[in-house]
Amino acid sequence: MKLFSFPFTPRAMEEYALSFWIYMGVMSVFVGGAMKKILASHISAVPTLVVWLGLLVLLERLCTLCLPAVLGLAVLCAGCGLITRKGSAAQTLPTEGKAVFITGCDSGFGKAAALHLDALGFEVFASVLDLSGAGAVELQHACSSRLTLIQMDITKPQEVQQALRCTVDKLGRRGLWGLVNNAGICVNFGDAELSLTSNYRGCMEVNFFGTLDVTKTFLPVVRQAKGRIVTVSSPSGEQPFPCLAAYGASKAALNLFINTLRHELEPWGVKVSTILPASYKTGQSSNLEYWEKQHQHLVQNLSPSLLEEYGEEYLLETKELFKAHARKANEDFSPVINAIAHSLLSTQPSTRYYAGHGMGLMYFIYSYLPTSVSDRFLKRLFVRKKVLPRALQKQNNNNNQIQK
Repeated sequence: MKLFSFPFTPRAMEEYALSFWIYMGVMSVFVGGAMKKILASHISAVPTLVVWLGLLVLLERLCTLCLPAVLGLAVLCAGCGLITRKGSAAQTLPTEGKAVFITGCDSGFGKAAALHLDALGFEVFASVLDLSGAGAVELQHACSSRLTLIQMDITKPQEVQQALRCTVDKLGRRGLWGLVNNAGICVNFGDAELSLTSNYRGCMEVNFFGTLDVTKTFLPVVRQAKGRIVTVSSPSGEQPFPCLAAYGASKAALNLFINTLRHELEPWGVKVSTILPASYKTGQSSNLEYWEKQHQHLVQNLSPSLLEEYGEEYLLETKELFKAHARKANEDFSPVINAIAHSLLSTQPSTRYYAGHGMGLMYFIYSYLPTSVSDRFLKRLFVRKKVLPRALQKQNNNNNQIQK
């Protein structure tokens, strides 16, 4: 006996097709993303994985029976809500007796994190480039007596070792609960071909090798506490943002190192998280004079042949686009700072935190949609270039004259 009979009418076929594509889209967003997070988490997440697989099978059966897409979507959302509620019930650890070391606290995320974590009750070791600078002075006045300011340039191994000794002297027999790798720079300007080799080396020296040295140096005391390593990276380390090749390459190297470390430190009880912020007004990136200097430096050091092929108007547009992007950057650091705090205090910290408006959408587009779509999205999101390189303009003019 047939329990269900599907009428193959045009309207029914349209409804079935709509149900199928909604099903596929929802599957990609919820199940696909959840699977990635679950598979990257601790083995204790296996029961959650089984639940997700159950929801997957259930929704597939509903779609097969051609039930309304809204019903299938409602079932999946209900399941997602239950799992999210279960995940949000993760306990928060106390801050008493816990110490964290934060790099790059002169300004931006580092300074804001030091202020917030001190207010939460952490013992904070904040590294700065200049102990007499405005950022260090503000931290000294605003924070409690638990704060310790340490002068450290992460590209200088001697200063990193001295920072470790200072930290261990204060900790005594205690381990270090959290290492927050925040220090970084963006000495990058223009297309990959135009970016100076010194820019590539500069970004790698700070963003990768500097963070690598700090992490390896402090790792023994973090392992002692079975603590946390939190690294502030960038979406440009995962996605090909135009005009950010040097910066993105350094962050890509950093991401791979941190992810490898995450696997290797699991047996030691150390949890590792990466934070991928949206666009914020931090450091030199929000300084409009900085981009003027970068532009002048590039023009002065670019080879005459490249300058001729690309043209000064092309470089000028790039500078103006970077400045416009800096003006629109978010001044509210709270999504990033809250992510840092959660990764340090949650019993089940996330492997990755996408901190900021639109980050989830960006991740979805890059992960699930065709490359042509994601490339177009990135170009519209970051730099909307209109000026063609001078050599391409000449080619187009020649082609138009030939066609005429």
